[in-house]
Amino acid sequence: MTPLYTRHKRSTLAIATAVAAGALLATGLTTGPAAAQTPADTTAKAPLAAAPLQLSAGARASLVEERQADATETAQEIGLGAKEKLVVKDVLKDTDGSVHTRYERTYAGLPVLGGDLIVHQSATGATRGVTKAVKATIKVASVKPQIAAAKAEKQALTVAKDAGSAATAADAAPRKVIWAGDGTPVLAYETVVGGLQDDGTPNQLHVITDAASGKKLYEYQGIETGTGKSLYSGTVTLNTTLSGSTYQLYDTTRGGHKTYNLARSTSGTGSLFTDADDTWGTGAASSSSTDQTAAVDAAYGAQATWDFYKSTFGRNGIKNNGVAAYSRVHYGNAYVNAFWDDSCFCMTYGDGSSNTHPLTSLDVAGHEMSHGVTSNTAGLNYSGESGGLNEATSDIFGTGVEFYANNASDVGDYLIGEKININGNGTPLRYMDQPSKDGASANYWSSTTKNLDVHYSSGVANHFFYLLSEGSGAKTINGVSYNSPTYSGSTVTGIGRAKALQIWYKALTTYFTSTTNYKSARTGTLSAAAALYGSGSTEYNAVASAWTAVNVT
Repeated sequence: MTPLYTRHKRSTLAIATAVAAGALLATGLTTGPAAAQTPADTTAKAPLAAAPLQLSAGARASLVEERQADATETAQEIGLGAKEKLVVKDVLKDTDGSVHTRYERTYAGLPVLGGDLIVHQSATGATRGVTKAVKATIKVASVKPQIAAAKAEKQALTVAKDAGSAATAADAAPRKVIWAGDGTPVLAYETVVGGLQDDGTPNQLHVITDAASGKKLYEYQGIETGTGKSLYSGTVTLNTTLSGSTYQLYDTTRGGHKTYNLARSTSGTGSLFTDADDTWGTGAASSSSTDQTAAVDAAYGAQATWDFYKSTFGRNGIKNNGVAAYSRVHYGNAYVNAFWDDSCFCMTYGDGSSNTHPLTSLDVAGHEMSHGVTSNTAGLNYSGESGGLNEATSDIFGTGVEFYANNASDVGDYLIGEKININGNGTPLRYMDQPSKDGASANYWSSTTKNLDVHYSSGVANHFFYLLSEGSGAKTINGVSYNSPTYSGSTVTGIGRAKALQIWYKALTTYFTSTTNYKSARTGTLSAAAALYGSGSTEYNAVASAWTAVNVT
């Protein structure tokens, strides 16, 4: 998971070999079917041949099974070595019948980190191309380490301590892997340091150590950060479930989403929110650890995000398998963050300053759950430029959710976290039209972008998306004034948010890999625009212009 904003220290860490997880930071309820969401941007609704086809959970599972059964043959066809095997991660089918299968790789039985690839096939099954995270041949001289696992573990703990950990403890051994994320495959250890970071966010610090020299090769954070009367969205319609004589905050119409109360705890699932009369929350902030209002916002955000992905892209839940994640509110004490965690497949929200500013606004909810979508598609590494693209993807789709919901109390805008007052002065957390207005984010790409915290390097992609959607210069949208500059002083004409969203989603799910950087993101989005609208189309040329305007050429 990743935090919503950047942190400085970490504390109370433990070792675990876990899966990756993301965070948002560097009142009366009427039940029954949820009110229909009305998209604010209704352009680009005509079927597109290369747009993803909405698949039932069963149809998707059948495709995954078919592709896995053919994995050995596919590996041979695309020229992989005898020691390499493919494991299907995801399958997407386009309206025209084309199929895009995303694979993870193993070598001599070891997972290849940075070895993911996508095979593109026509409707007839002919392979049309392969998109790889790394072009190098996967081969190492030996899979026998020259250093002990304990040395790699010690190094990982040192990295954690240097980052500000007050205490560390080991509870699982490092695992052997092939590290290919830097281009040249090497035998390595992956150690995951768990516990808590300085602000109370769970920690999943992945440290990659060369198994021959003991040198640290890479590190990244696995935690990605950020009718009820809601605090931010007014009176909303929620789906609840009657169990006996008690109502539960349990939405069976959207994959079984449930909202739980952690009541200040930082672990476990918590208790499911229940109510006797099916009227939830007060619409006002409260410091109570049993307050329902934060839960109303979380549940509403979950249903809006589910509906956005399904209506806009035909995606059936975060994993595209019809199964919902769950939400937890009232995490920790005055915890000023929110995060997505793959290991629990859940969203978690703190109550903010004085426990009265919960981070449960609509764009935050969409942001956090979109980390789950990224994890289950491109799997963008949460470090360097790929980490910035990961964060930007959550900002982009969180913005999409906000516009889609068309909520009068929280109108769509290109500001991130404007409702939660994280800065204490009414300003938003991030600005998509001119990212540098937050004092730290990058408007344009440079050779040092990769060195920024991912919440700041994301500014380049956020700026690209705004320019692609709305264009450059001064304008007012939904009452908010914007004035987006360009690197070269060029003028960019936007193509509309709906088309920009389609292009970004297509690129994320079909052309981005775990190691995608800004240069390859330009290539991927151009490929997406060509597939959706045609090479040389207005949309294609706008993508090129918007990237040039943020100095990605």
